[in-house]
Formats: sequence, C-alpha cells, structure tokens
Amino acid sequence: MGITVDVAARSMNKYGEILCGDTVEMLKTPDSDVIILADGMGSGVKASILSTLTAKILGTMFAGGATLEECVNTVVQTLPIEQKRGVAYSTFSIIQVFQNGEVYSVEYDNPRCIYLSGGYLFEPPLSRRTICGKELLECRFRVNPQDTILVMSDGVTHAGVGQIGEYAFGWPWEDVAAAASELCISTHSSVRIAQGILDRCREIYEGRPRDDTTVVAIRMVPSQTVNIMTGPPKNIEDDERITEDFLRDPDAKKVVAGGTSATILSRETGRPLQVSLDYSDPDIPPMAVMEGIDLVTEGILTLRKTIELLEAWNKTEEPDSDLFAELDRKNGASMLAKMLIEECTDLVMFVGTAVNNAYQNPDLPDDLKIRKMITRRLIDAVKALGKRVTVYYY
Repeated sequence: MGITVDVAARSMNKYGEILCGDTVEMLKTPDSDVIILADGMGSGVKASILSTLTAKILGTMFAGGATLEECVNTVVQTLPIEQKRGVAYSTFSIIQVFQNGEVYSVEYDNPRCIYLSGGYLFEPPLSRRTICGKELLECRFRVNPQDTILVMSDGVTHAGVGQIGEYAFGWPWEDVAAAASELCISTHSSVRIAQGILDRCREIYEGRPRDDTTVVAIRMVPSQTVNIMTGPPKNIEDDERITEDFLRDPDAKKVVAGGTSATILSRETGRPLQVSLDYSDPDIPPMAVMEGIDLVTEGILTLRKTIELLEAWNKTEEPDSDLFAELDRKNGASMLAKMLIEECTDLVMFVGTAVNNAYQNPDLPDDLKIRKMITRRLIDAVKALGKRVTVYYY
C-alpha cells in the first residue's frame, strides 16, 4: 500500500501586520508530494513578496525536474535585494515524499524539521551542501505510515524572545519536538498537530506574536478510500450493480447516506438494518447500523450538514475549539465530516439518479430539491480539502 501525505499548514501573522511573511506551497508530481515553506526577511508586504516568490520558484522548478543547484541559483538571482543589508533573503524548507515511502528534504536557515516515528523523535542522517554561497542541509530516508514531519518558520522557536519570563530566549527546539511528540501520540490528525503547536506559540507570545509563525504538519498515512452510496438508481435493475460496485473494495471505508439506499443495500446483501439507539442530537436525523458498513445515515439533511461543516472548515484559517468539538459530536454529519477531513485520501461516490418526490417539496429549502446539487457541493468541498474524488452515477 502506497504512502499518502496528510498535510496541514497553520500560520499567524506578526502582531499588527495584515499579511503573513511565510508562504506554504504544496504540489504533486506523478510519484510524490512536495511541500515548501518559505520565510521572507522581515514581516508584512515585503516579506510576503519574498516568501511567495521563493515558494513559487522552488515549487515550479523542483516539480519540473530542475536540480537543487538550479533552483537555489534562480532564487538568488530573482529575489529583490534588501536595501539595508544588501542581500536577497528568504529561508526555505523543501520536503518531497514519494509514494514508495522515500523522503528527500532540503533546509536552508529555517529551524530544523522535526521527524517523528510512532510519535517519538528520530534524527535522520544530515549532509551539508554549499550552493551559491548558501549552506543547506539535506537528508534522504524512509518513512512508515503514521510517521510525522513538522516543518516550521523561526516564529516558532523565537516565540517569547524579548519578553520577561521562561521563554525570554525563545521556545527551545527540543521543547517544540517534545510538544509535537505528545500531540502525535494523542491524535492521528495533522491539522490538530499543527494547530496544537501554533496555539502553544500564541500562548507564549501572550497573544501578540513578534514574528510571523507557521507550522506545517506532514502525516504519513496509508491511502484510505471512503465509498459513499447515496440515492436509488434510476432503474431498479441497477440496484444489484450499484451494491456490487459499492462493496467491491474490501479496504474502503463504507458510508451509506439515505434510507432508500440503506434499504436497497440491506435487500441486496441480506444484511439486517437496525436504527441506532445511541441518538442524542435533535438537529441531525438518527443513524442506523448494518454489518460491514462503517456509517449509515439519513440522506439529504445529513449530507447538507456535512457539507456545511466541510465548507466552514475550508473557509477557516485557524479552526477553533468549537469547530473541533462539532467534528467530535456523535451524529451522522459530524462523523462523516470528520472521516472525510482526518481519514480520507480518496473519495468514491456511488450516486443514484432516481427522482425522489420528497425532494421537490416547495416547503423544503432550495438546496434539498435536487440531489445532484448536494452531490456537487460535497464533491467541491472534499476536493478543497486536497482529496481525490471519483463519482459514478446510476
């Protein structure tokens, strides 16, 4: 099973600045994922321009097969010169994770990346190279599922510098690594790891960051497909086909959304369908239970709420505790949204196109009238999470 990366980047601006001087670029090659963090000199607009140029140049060239020497030389020759110090300056880190589990990393003047295996710190062998007068750290190693790489700008290790108290000289790298280790052991979610480190930085800065601060958590996960079956097929003769297609992948997590779909699946497989008695959320219809199915929910209302959660997640730069708490609720919409955000790498939808007259009721909200509208919103929301989506219609 190939390695897939679950990446979450979280940033906060220097206090009083509108723009962040750190830039994160994420892109895919045919056999790898490339994650770049660039930190422009200073803060504000100039730093944002420097880091954006650096990340875009490195990403475009690196993914295009250019050598590291060519990438660095182009960055040096392209960046504008900082007048006071007479240098074109942006630090950067590049992490390339191949599907076979190999990792190649390059670091220039950012805090060293933190590598965690099974939640515990390990330090791969590093080599030093000088290119265009700049000393870079390189390393190559292999990762396993659930390993984590934490990439950060110096706003993390500089947290507290200049203040009075325990962190007057910053947050030591070793302490950041220990905090990351605790988070990795307690959660499998990259976004919760990145947000946890950023929240700690905010606490140390006492709510007024003195530098742009960015954390990127890269979690290695086995590819995980989530199959969603929703809606009855247009022709009843296709009930057997949609059921067989939905169940074909033994490793996929399986979700059935809709009472009619669940009834079809129960009839075609002979598996009994039972309404769950564990029901405590009056806003979301109750779930059901079926052998071999990870989640059985009501259809349109539950999917609509799921989409709202996903869209809220995509619009929020820094998910707060209320949004995390919503995802942790034990109702069909929250459980499906959490599965798609934190576990899914590939979504495959099996969508029936029969018209259900209940959806045409003019008393219902407009977005409940046509199942395709709900399906399209769900697809768009999941794609915005960086997941791959495939849809089959029946």
